[in-house]
Amino acid sequence: MKTFSLALRNLLRNRRRSLTTLLAMVIGLTAILLFGGYRSNITYGMETGIVQANGHLQIQHQGYFLEGGDNPTAYGIADYQHIVDVIRRDPVLSPMLTMVTPTLQLGGLAGNFSAGVSRSVFAVGVVVPERNRMLNWNDYGMQSYAQPLPLNGSSPDAVVIGEGVARKLKLCKALQIPDCKQEDTLNLATGSAAPSDIAALSALEEGNIPKENGTRIEMLAATSHGAPNVASLSVVKAKNMGIKALDDVYMAMHLQQAQKLIYGDSAGQVTAIQIQVQHTVQIPAARARLQELLNTEFNHQPLEILDFKVLNPMYVQTVQFMNSMFGFISILIGVIVLFTIGNTMSTAVVERTVEIGTLRAMGLRRSGLRNLFLCEGILLGMLGAIIGVLSALVIAYIINHSGLSWTPPGYSYAYLILVRIWQDIPLLISSVIGLIVVTVFSAWWPANRASKMMIVDALRHV
Repeated sequence: MKTFSLALRNLLRNRRRSLTTLLAMVIGLTAILLFGGYRSNITYGMETGIVQANGHLQIQHQGYFLEGGDNPTAYGIADYQHIVDVIRRDPVLSPMLTMVTPTLQLGGLAGNFSAGVSRSVFAVGVVVPERNRMLNWNDYGMQSYAQPLPLNGSSPDAVVIGEGVARKLKLCKALQIPDCKQEDTLNLATGSAAPSDIAALSALEEGNIPKENGTRIEMLAATSHGAPNVASLSVVKAKNMGIKALDDVYMAMHLQQAQKLIYGDSAGQVTAIQIQVQHTVQIPAARARLQELLNTEFNHQPLEILDFKVLNPMYVQTVQFMNSMFGFISILIGVIVLFTIGNTMSTAVVERTVEIGTLRAMGLRRSGLRNLFLCEGILLGMLGAIIGVLSALVIAYIINHSGLSWTPPGYSYAYLILVRIWQDIPLLISSVIGLIVVTVFSAWWPANRASKMMIVDALRHV
């Protein structure tokens, strides 16, 4: 206690130099915490969005992820409902689960024949209530931008499309899409119904085609037997998907409708079974149990388990980029703080050389003298950590309530700029410990040099 008291008095002897050093530490720690909190918000936000949409784990047919995206019929999962039921009832998995739901992804051609336009789309068939419940997952307390699919209670032929698809199909006016200018001089088809051959493919008699209400489209897809199949669909809403590339091809429909397009009257299959657990840290345990089930009860099909990181390589690349940036900035600031504190302590040793000799002559051991200078560094580090954390929290609060936003690359709408510091305890603790370690390390060399001074040389120093 006496050592810390002496160390504090020594720091107060030269307030200007101590304040300058303290300011450098505070600015450095504040910068690290702010950027680290910004990085955490981006990575946790991406993870939350991915898990809400696709779950933590997916069971797929082997090879589908790499080779089967455009051929769902060759990589379908048969008897999928049995697999879902077994997973839900499993005594190991059930306490971890929040949702287990099947999905079917398929590609096709959507057409608005009353406007004479068509475009390729990438559709997903889902169990709508289960998909919407997945949006409740928010393990990190993030501000979620996810919106439920407006298909609950809708007719079997109802679909939701991306705003980009709606623009391509000339449905802006019917779906009331903002900022969509489409000229009236389009080459419109003379009839309001689908062509007779398309109507025949969709098993609709020519006189029994639904009346055109401005939101009726047809979708052409290939069945499991290779023959074309057409469904007449009703667009209930256009949804901004955030990423423009996805917005231009997105379509969501009821799972039964998607299966009818691909499998007709045959037994329907799915391309994935999505599994969402309560906490991301439970993925290894859940995956191990699922693998046991695949090796035993579900071994009649070649299935594999993929986690959300494998399914979304862009997430992994973004996390790696943000971590490398954070590491580079942390090292740069750490080096600056290291040399600042080292210079301060070295100057203090030179100025107090006679004092050092006097203390040694009075019987103070080398270790005691070394500890005295180390305590000065530790006090500087602790004080800098406290002020740095407080200042970072204040600035983060201002940023989080400023309403500032930015549009990420590839996205079509803006996200709020938020900084997560207090919510990211590992970042907070590691940054504070890192600052104190740097402080102690930078103070050790001058302290060690002071402890090795010869008493006679120190006393006659001018």
